[in-house]
Amino acid sequence: MVQDFAIFETTIGPCGIVWSEYGVIGVLLPEASEGKTRARLQKRYRDARESEPSADVAGTIAKVRALLRGEPADFSDAKLDIKTLPEFNRSVYEITSAIPRGSVMTYGEIAARLRKEPQAARDVGQALGENPIPLIIPCHRVLAANGKPGGYSGAGGVKMKLKLLTIEGAKLSDEPSLFETLPLEAKPYR
Repeated sequence: MVQDFAIFETTIGPCGIVWSEYGVIGVLLPEASEGKTRARLQKRYRDARESEPSADVAGTIAKVRALLRGEPADFSDAKLDIKTLPEFNRSVYEITSAIPRGSVMTYGEIAARLRKEPQAARDVGQALGENPIPLIIPCHRVLAANGKPGGYSGAGGVKMKLKLLTIEGAKLSDEPSLFETLPLEAKPYR
């Protein structure tokens, strides 16, 4: 199968995208430099060749850029080539893809939607850790129990996950933020 790739600039750094004739097969979050992003992409997709994106892929790149600027981006029409991925993973990705920008779910909630036992949350986490198309399949929107971030296998790890959630304006818990609890007027100290 022929694979093509492109490196493109975003507000958080140079990202990569890989596609086949059937659709996008990979997205890479930025490394420290374009060269490092390119090297990681070429290590993971050894046979991919750098190419000019098709109109479909260019549209997906534009949406990734918008998402990373904090703007709404709807990937529901993005062509993805995930048919070779395990069925369980595809089921997890389908649920994950429906999580709206600014919202989050837990691994356990996804397991419950799949009608799996609570311990299946680990399997959900593993499937998300294998997600080859972050952002388009927004695995960063899935948290561990009690609003904890859980893991993140993309470049930058949990720090990148929290950065993406911040860009999207996600509220990680029902607890008020520091600024939501401030009084409108300072009370005198007694």
